[in-house]
Amino acid sequence: MTDRVHNVLFLSTHNSARSVMAECLLNREGRGRFRAYSAGSQPTGRLNPHVRDLLERLDFPTATLRSKIWDEFAQTGAPRMDVIVTVCDSAAGEVCPVWPGQPMTAHRGFPDPSSAQGSDAEKAASTATVFGQIQRRIQAFASLPFASLDRLALKRRLDDMAGLVGDGA
Repeated sequence: MTDRVHNVLFLSTHNSARSVMAECLLNREGRGRFRAYSAGSQPTGRLNPHVRDLLERLDFPTATLRSKIWDEFAQTGAPRMDVIVTVCDSAAGEVCPVWPGQPMTAHRGFPDPSSAQGSDAEKAASTATVFGQIQRRIQAFASLPFASLDRLALKRRLDDMAGLVGDGA
């Protein structure tokens, strides 16, 4: 791999919470080494309001965020992806489009903040917990030495990271 900007696409079913958080986090944590995007197989057309609120409180830009279909990234003229990561178990089991350029793929499922039950405060707390889990994974991902690993070694490292359980490590 070369020392260039790597395009990463995060996929979930609805593209309203987990994949959007991952996109924002990698764009910040990647410090110019990565350009992150997100999409879904069945987008809701809107972001989860607790996700939007959390991102805004943490000073992430949200004006251009939107829930979108993953087909946008399989079309001619779309950014060519280097890595595609599914962040929900449902999306990981779906038949994905054929991605141009044969990007590496990985999966790491996270709980869905949109499924949280309880008061608004409890839903916001659940969203913050999942955000923290995703943030730890993104930090580990962003620290991988992309420039010094060949494709096979990088794929092995991605698979190792995806296989880690729990919200730590």
